[in-house]
Amino acid sequence: MRLLELTNHGEFSLTGDLVNNIPPYAILSHTWGADAEEVTFRDLIDGTGKGKTGYTKIQFCGEQAKRDDLQYFWVDTCCIDKSNNTELSEAINSMFRWYHEAAKCYVYLSDVSTLNSNENNQSSGFTWELGFRKSRWFTRGWTLQELIAPISVEFFSRECKRLGNKRSLEQQVHEVTGIPISALRGSPLFDFSIPERISWAESRDTKRKEDKAYSLMGIFGIHMPLIYGEGREKALIRLRDEIDKHSRNFQREELSKIPQAALKPSWIVPFERNSRFTGRESELAQLEGMLFGEDRTTKIAITGLGGVGKTQLVLELVCRTKKKYKNISIIWIPAMGRESFQHAYLDAAQQLGIPGWEEDNVDIKRLVQDFLSKESAGKWLLVFDNADDIGMWIDRPRSERESGRLIEYLPRSAQGCIIFTTRDRKTAIKLAHQNILEVPEMNTDVATQLLQKYLVNHDLVSNKQDVNALLVQLTCLPLAIVQAAAYINENGIVLADYLSLLGDQEEEVIDLLSEEFEDEGRYHNVKNPVATTWLISFEQIRHRDPLAAEFLSFIACVDPKNVPQSLLPPGTSRKKEMDAIGTLDAYSFISRRPADLALDIHRLVHLATRGWLRKEDLLAEWTERAVVRVDNVFPNNKHQNRSVWRRYLAHAQYALGSNFSGKYREIRINLAWKVGRCLHSDGRWKEAEELIMQLIETQKRVLGQEHPDTLCSIANLALVYWNQGRWKEAEGLGLQVIELMKKLLGEEHPDTLYSRANLASVYWNQGRWKEAEELELQMIELMKKLLGEEHPDTLSIIANLALTYGSQGRWKEAEELQLQVIGPMKHLLGEEHPDMLCCIANLALTYGGQGRWKEAEELGLEVVGLRKKLLGEEHPDTLRSIANLALTYRDQGRWREAEELGLEVVGLRKKLLGEEHPDTLRSIANLALTYGGQGRWKEAEELGLEVVGRWKKLLEEEYPDILSRRWKEAEELGLEVVELRKRLLGEEHPDTLSSITNLASTYGCQGRQKEAEELQLQVIGPMKHLLGEEHPETLRSIASLALKYENQGRWKEAGELGIQLVKLRKKLLGEEHQTR
Repeated sequence: MRLLELTNHGEFSLTGDLVNNIPPYAILSHTWGADAEEVTFRDLIDGTGKGKTGYTKIQFCGEQAKRDDLQYFWVDTCCIDKSNNTELSEAINSMFRWYHEAAKCYVYLSDVSTLNSNENNQSSGFTWELGFRKSRWFTRGWTLQELIAPISVEFFSRECKRLGNKRSLEQQVHEVTGIPISALRGSPLFDFSIPERISWAESRDTKRKEDKAYSLMGIFGIHMPLIYGEGREKALIRLRDEIDKHSRNFQREELSKIPQAALKPSWIVPFERNSRFTGRESELAQLEGMLFGEDRTTKIAITGLGGVGKTQLVLELVCRTKKKYKNISIIWIPAMGRESFQHAYLDAAQQLGIPGWEEDNVDIKRLVQDFLSKESAGKWLLVFDNADDIGMWIDRPRSERESGRLIEYLPRSAQGCIIFTTRDRKTAIKLAHQNILEVPEMNTDVATQLLQKYLVNHDLVSNKQDVNALLVQLTCLPLAIVQAAAYINENGIVLADYLSLLGDQEEEVIDLLSEEFEDEGRYHNVKNPVATTWLISFEQIRHRDPLAAEFLSFIACVDPKNVPQSLLPPGTSRKKEMDAIGTLDAYSFISRRPADLALDIHRLVHLATRGWLRKEDLLAEWTERAVVRVDNVFPNNKHQNRSVWRRYLAHAQYALGSNFSGKYREIRINLAWKVGRCLHSDGRWKEAEELIMQLIETQKRVLGQEHPDTLCSIANLALVYWNQGRWKEAEGLGLQVIELMKKLLGEEHPDTLYSRANLASVYWNQGRWKEAEELELQMIELMKKLLGEEHPDTLSIIANLALTYGSQGRWKEAEELQLQVIGPMKHLLGEEHPDMLCCIANLALTYGGQGRWKEAEELGLEVVGLRKKLLGEEHPDTLRSIANLALTYRDQGRWREAEELGLEVVGLRKKLLGEEHPDTLRSIANLALTYGGQGRWKEAEELGLEVVGRWKKLLEEEYPDILSRRWKEAEELGLEVVELRKRLLGEEHPDTLSSITNLASTYGCQGRQKEAEELQLQVIGPMKHLLGEEHPETLRSIASLALKYENQGRWKEAGELGIQLVKLRKKLLGEEHQTR
């Protein structure tokens, strides 16, 4: 059999002579014109014939086939080489079968026109119907078998307009031809007597006399040689002889051999209805709406992750369909493999009572196909469950008994519907094209109902917290829920017990999820547990798409959420990579995040894949490959790389968290170093501490305790301690590192200098500003000498020195240094570099220290905005800048704004840093002062007591030698603080003056007004000198002195100071500013 194919250029080409594996094709039925008008086989070979009248028919057939998604078609005028008698004889003997096996038969009626009809107006009647009834096509001999043999026959006018099909026009066809409607609908021809069938052809004629007999061979299922020239009568005599010889195959009594059961609806389903089926009503409604489409076999594919409940969904659907359609046959074929497929077909053929099913070497699938393709089979629904292996459907047959691919054995009938279930969306699309239903995860409510139905003790679901926690762990996957219920039932445990098992080590959890259990709704020869249900899918992927298997193995060794596609191992081409991702997506193993070009892998699939790799002894290898790949793409902690490292950070941590240690120790060390630095830059100090401590242990073991890399890691750990407020530990490590680095690298080595800079920061946080200043001055000289005056590291140390000056109240010096640094830094690093933002933030503090609140506020707002954008709202540096802005508002008396920011900072610092971190305690203390500024003394007192208690505990742990004493009175404490600050900071340091003011208040509260006045007068002069007359601290001291005068009854002096204060505050803060 040769077929025609329509090329992209509108030309036709002939295939070779096809014997087996014939693809789906359309076939043309028409009436011949004059021989000279028809396009012949020779015309196609020679490239002639386009000018012939018959070319239009061929062109129509090809274009209509293309519209029906058929690549090939057959036309009798040009697909048979009539000059070859052997070929002609074979073709005529095969003609009935060729028309029967065609996917579509198009009847081209050259004498029926629709030009004068309104084809869209059904109510006006078929104005072309008279022409249709009188068409020459109904008078030709060959068109009889062309009407009866095909399953699908569609009629077209000479304008190529569709008139209807054999079913929609069956009444008209019956009236014109006299052929019974049952025969038109596909009833077996042996249901009709020999004389009756001969009568169908009595009024028909053929161009060649012998064809009157030859055109009936297919109607009677016989074959005989062609002898053109023998004449009509001799040909008819030979036909009758052949019919008589094989009459036993055509007589009605042959029907008695078919069991009566075959004439009744059949229920061939291996499962009973699942009484515990839950939910899925929207999916069932959607499927019911797809069933039994018009004029063709309906094909539907249901796809989704293994264990999501596809089989149970279809089982419920067929049970409902059986109830809805009383005379429907339902056949269920397990399609896990060729053997199960063959056994299921054999069983179906036996139960359907198809003649010949028991014969040896019979093609059982063809028998079932032919049976269901007949109208006499009635309405049927055919389920292919677990059709996961597309190769099984489209590969060439392995057995001589099979004449085609499995996909070609699918029956065709307008009364039939085929449903496939598959884990692979790609397979679903190949089998069912557009009718695809993806089964989603269950929601929590439905999953809870399912769990309750499967538990023996229904009361266990009353603990909502445990139920929700369990369903989260099981991802609401129905198979996992049923398995968990089975284990809970068998062992008599509660949900919390099962949850605790899920919290065990990974290997134990995989063992738990691999526990076999009985389930009547699943196949007995298929493993049930959730951890093993995907093993067959893994193997299929490894066989079909090796790169997809590599991607799956890699993703199993990184964090399951938000895996950037750029992190995956590169394939040989971008197309291969896209195909591999598509394969994993088709199996529902992953879901895509298109906006981020990232993937999520199902949590249980991630776990099961790790179990599979462990079973195959591949987990260690793939973990190391993941470490190497992540190290290749993971950047350093330069601020411009922040968005990149944040995308990769979770995956690097996961890969480093494995217990496997292979040949890539140096790469692991390098990756851990980069990750630790990035965690530190992101203010994630606890995580950074844990990782750096592990890194140090590895470096000590692999590189040695005094290796420079080991020392750098110890220095980084000291920096982490500093940021956590653990200054004693930071100081100890810092001194240790400096001494070793001096010894190994020399005093002027950059790593030595950076370690000394870190130690200076520790001193600054401890209030040891003189020591910090000395170190920083030394560092500046060395760095200028080694790196240059405008090197970023030199500028950073100068900025630190400015901060140290500010802490000592040396605001002018601090401001000069900061302004000196900001210009070069902006030029070298850019306006948004973290170091640049630190400089601006410190300048804002300097302005605030001088009472230049507006300038401080403007810079503070700028820094807060940029840090939120660059670092995130919860980064410690962002919180620090918000806290400083709150202080600026407070010092201006803008209590509400200060309070809002203060509450925000306290909440976030408690969450991120802990309740006893020094920064947290400072922010609580500042909030207490804000409450006090609003006269909310009770709230201020409560917060103050909280801070004092925690500071005392913290400082007793850090400095037990200083703070182990218990002061009897506030006075003794005040005196000690004053003396300590005089000694450490100097007599005129702002903090020293502030503590003297506090001591004066203590005296005042005891009624010792004279001593209080003396101390207050002692403070005001230096404050005016250091801070200026209009500085808020100076104003507070003057207000305190006025209060002392008032308490002594010295009203005139108190009043004069009060007037002075009012004028200064009006000038600074405005007429309507709120005062305490």
